[in-house]
Amino acid sequence: MKKKIIITGCAFGVIAVIAGAFGAHGLEGAMTAKNLAVWHTAVQYQFYHSFAILFLSTLTRQHLKLLKHCYYLFSIGIVLFSGSLYLLSTAELTNWSWVPSIMGPITPIGGVLFIAGWVILGIAALKISDRGQAPSSRKEH
Repeated sequence: MKKKIIITGCAFGVIAVIAGAFGAHGLEGAMTAKNLAVWHTAVQYQFYHSFAILFLSTLTRQHLKLLKHCYYLFSIGIVLFSGSLYLLSTAELTNWSWVPSIMGPITPIGGVLFIAGWVILGIAALKISDRGQAPSSRKEH
């Protein structure tokens, strides 16, 4: 699972760098300031959660099922939240009039997944002992 987590975090990170550069150099002047701000919000949240996914790889020794849930919540959250914002911000540019009605409601779902991922990560942290093991896996002396 650790390798999968690292590869996913890196892939989302690479895409965020490309999207950020494209926004700064390719979209500036081609879209409104409001839409460009939406694009940048998508990039920022993709970066935040790419780093969160990479952080999960440091905790995989604990084999907590909760970390797997965090991985999926953050990953799907990136696709729904940032992905929908990328589409929403470029809807005028691409003349895709269907995007706001379909993607608008999807953005908050991605945000809720982010929030759930952070809450579950906090719960997982509470279950990890100072020795780096889940409390249930410690041997009693």
